[in-house]
Amino acid sequence: MLTADGSLQARISDPRRKLPKVYRVQVEGEPTPEQLAQLAAGVRLPDFTTAPARVRPIPEPPGLWARDPPIRTRKARPTSWIELTLTEGRNRQVRRMTAAVGLPTLRLVRWAVGPWTLAGLPPGSSRTEDVDPRML
Repeated sequence: MLTADGSLQARISDPRRKLPKVYRVQVEGEPTPEQLAQLAAGVRLPDFTTAPARVRPIPEPPGLWARDPPIRTRKARPTSWIELTLTEGRNRQVRRMTAAVGLPTLRLVRWAVGPWTLAGLPPGSSRTEDVDPRML
C-alpha cells in the first residue's frame, strides 16, 4: 500500500492500533499441525517473542505474478502456502517466524493491510480509494 497522506500512514503503522496485516507465504516443506500451532501461539525469537497470530494452510493463490528468476530449482522438496495474519510488524518478522519453526519462507506477499486487499487487483495495476478514517 502506498500513500502520500502522512496522517493516514501514521494511523496505519501505529502499533497501538494493531491493524491486521495478512501475508500469503510460500514455505519450503509441508507444515505440520505442531508448526502451525507454534506460529499461532507466538514464536520465541532471539530478541523478542512474537504476538499470537492467525495461521492457516491455503492452496497456491491464483493470479500471482510470475517470478523471474524462479524461487528455487530444487524439486525434491515440496512447497506449500500458508496465510499468516499479524497485528504487529517487526523487521523480517514473517521470514523469521517461519524459519524458527522449520518452514523457510520462499515467497512472501502482503495480501492485505487492515481493510485494503489485493483481491481483484491484476498484477502491475493500481487503484485509488477514498479512505474513511473510521475504517481505522
